[in-house]
Amino acid sequence: MTSESGPRRRLPVRRLVQLYTGLTLYGVSMGLMLRAELGLEPWSVLNQGISRHTGQSIGTVTIVSGALILLLWIPLRQRPGLGTVSNVVVLGLVMDATLAWMPELDSLGARIPLLAGAVLLNGAATGLYIAADFGPGPRDGLMTGLHRRTGRPVRLVRTCIEVTVLAAGFALGGSVGVGTVVYALAIGPLAQFFLRRFAIKDAPAKPSPVVARGGASPERAILPE
Repeated sequence: MTSESGPRRRLPVRRLVQLYTGLTLYGVSMGLMLRAELGLEPWSVLNQGISRHTGQSIGTVTIVSGALILLLWIPLRQRPGLGTVSNVVVLGLVMDATLAWMPELDSLGARIPLLAGAVLLNGAATGLYIAADFGPGPRDGLMTGLHRRTGRPVRLVRTCIEVTVLAAGFALGGSVGVGTVVYALAIGPLAQFFLRRFAIKDAPAKPSPVVARGGASPERAILPE
């Protein structure tokens, strides 16, 4: 009995460490993408555009926009978890801290590998925090909630959301570039790889709140195929 209960008692601790490590690295990766200045992923394009018009830091805008997105969960009957709330707070704080620590780079020869490293780090961070299974981030929950309410395929819902967000962010002056394309093409395969790598094998089996109905795996539910 001791040998079985010991690993089970350690699971919540491991999951918490995995959650906050993943969220911290995610925030760092987005800060590094900003410093690369070669284009951002859709939600950061929007947050950067809003930041430029409001004078608030992009981290602050990320926190506020995440909180506002959570309000959209109410009519969609989505339930936030610890990971959801932590996502809203941690990403913005870490992004601002990373921007304060990382100087701007003028050399394209330095910005290109910085972008590549940021996208790779983002994939690893995504695998870490999703595999911890403490609830989806606000944007992922919006996607799966709309999928459940409308019955539309997850891929279609995700595409519509991100195209809309990207267009709005670009109109507000957010950075769209080669980094946007690289992220879109690479993040799915990277996150699927790291989701398998960081899966917690001893955790009791239960449906993940991140996964949409219909038997979709976390990789397929959240990430582009």
